[in-house]
Amino acid sequence: MTTPPLELSPELQQAVSSFFQRISFNQMLGIQLGELSPQRVTMHLPMQAALIGNFVHGILHGGVIASLLDVAGGAMALIGAFDKHQHLSNDERMVRLSKLGTIDLRIDYLRPGRGQHFTASAMLLRSGNKVAVVRSELHSDDGSLIAVGTGTYLCG
Repeated sequence: MTTPPLELSPELQQAVSSFFQRISFNQMLGIQLGELSPQRVTMHLPMQAALIGNFVHGILHGGVIASLLDVAGGAMALIGAFDKHQHLSNDERMVRLSKLGTIDLRIDYLRPGRGQHFTASAMLLRSGNKVAVVRSELHSDDGSLIAVGTGTYLCG
């Protein structure tokens, strides 16, 4: 028997948003939620002086880039895990998914992080019973591809 594809109900969107909002590091960086869907997650980050890694050139810090790609990837893994655990109630899912964590993260820095606004997007490559693999990209406001990442997440 196959389960129908996941649709992000308002309750599920709120659950993912709440999970994201509870991590104060996300707020400290200024990460903003964008799209949340079973196919894709997007997040936005406005440039701030505190996020600059190269003060001579005003370039976004590499650690901020990695963090943003990881947060977007984790949100996508969370949504994929919701799909795998459709048979559970929302509360049971959240308890099970509270163990979500990054197992491995690889970032390829392609260009300097120049710009005033950055957008990270993530898509699920594979979602298993316990592990998800996600591909993420970071673009600057002029559309330049700044970095790509592949993350493996424990999710259940």
